[in-house]
Amino acid sequence: MNSQQPTADGPARRKPGTARSALQHRHFRLLFIGAALSNVGTWMQNFVLPAYLDVRTGSAALVGLLVFAQLGPQLFGSVPAGVLADRVNRRNLVLGMQFAMMTMSVLLAVLAGSHAPLWTIFAVQLTIGVANTTQAPAFSASLPMLVPREDLPGAVSLTSAMINGSRIAGPALAALLGAVGLELWHLFYVNAATYMFLMIPLYRLGLPRVISENTARGWRALTTGVRIARRRGVLGRVLISMSAFSMLSLPYIGLFPSVARLNLGIAADGSAYKILYVIWGSGAFAGALSVGTIFSSSDRHRMIRTGYLLFALALALFAVVSNYGAALAVSFALGFVYFQIATTMSTELQHNLREGERASVMPLWFMAFGGSIPIGNLIFGPLMDALGARWTLLIGATAAAINARWCDLSRLRPTEFLDESEHGTTQTGPSRLH
Repeated sequence: MNSQQPTADGPARRKPGTARSALQHRHFRLLFIGAALSNVGTWMQNFVLPAYLDVRTGSAALVGLLVFAQLGPQLFGSVPAGVLADRVNRRNLVLGMQFAMMTMSVLLAVLAGSHAPLWTIFAVQLTIGVANTTQAPAFSASLPMLVPREDLPGAVSLTSAMINGSRIAGPALAALLGAVGLELWHLFYVNAATYMFLMIPLYRLGLPRVISENTARGWRALTTGVRIARRRGVLGRVLISMSAFSMLSLPYIGLFPSVARLNLGIAADGSAYKILYVIWGSGAFAGALSVGTIFSSSDRHRMIRTGYLLFALALALFAVVSNYGAALAVSFALGFVYFQIATTMSTELQHNLREGERASVMPLWFMAFGGSIPIGNLIFGPLMDALGARWTLLIGATAAAINARWCDLSRLRPTEFLDESEHGTTQTGPSRLH
């Protein structure tokens, strides 16, 4: 291990590449825990807002538009944000955007509490989306650098599991706070407070400095990641596959309240919907965590190919099932394979990046994974209103089955992957964080 790499602070090393091994590294562990707690509030808000809008309007198209306001900025702003991450102090950038999102959550509470017009809710959600897009490349490119490369799969698995664990804990927290008498607009105040869980350790610990390989200036700086992905075939294949998957197969996520209403006849503000969502989120959490635990030694290429096929089957079943009990079982399986694919794809992408390339290429991942989903919601929201949820989900299942063949990475030439000798490192030890 390079002398500048962070070292585990415990005397006994776990199996490299596992989640337990990644958690041995103190700086990663503290920032990971802070981000996890902060994300609980974020996903509480992400859960409440679409359900609120579906109940208020009964329109899948408007729910899709809300998701676009939240995630659409990732499609258009991720690349400039990646360039910015290479030019400024990353800790200060992330802290500034976290403060902006905290402020917007307070404003959202005020607007919801006063029954403000819907356009104001959309405007605040868009602002939160822009702030999140601006800070995401800086934070996401820095967090894996707090562990040695051998523990990267475990770190990526934990990060994915954190997102999906928050999907479970967020709605559960919303239900708990509702049970003790808090109204919807109070929950946005709670979310604002949770930003401090990340901001405090981030201020004290900082983020690693990195020597960027993006030396281009002007417009060429915006296309550095694209040039890297074109030269290294595995990167382009993963990014294009994830874009198609997100746009065609994942619209059901943003439209989840509408799917539940149309296919199962349950309202988004009822307990049955909350249980369904939590079960799906539990599956996603388990799927993400499995990559860094029981599947830590499995062949990633086979996992991606098989995962797409299993997802196609699960989504097709979720499209046609009408019994609530059966839907609960299928939703868990659907969540599991969904984030098993996403986590494995992210691991494969990051394993084929040098450290100085992360801030240039990771924005393309945000565009592919997050930025493409709102486009799918804009397309399939009106389609769902016109044709129902079943046909929309079956289209997504068909697209996933095709993706299984197209994203078979075992068919690529060895020269299309990053050679082990090229990994190198530009990351620094804890003493040089900023």
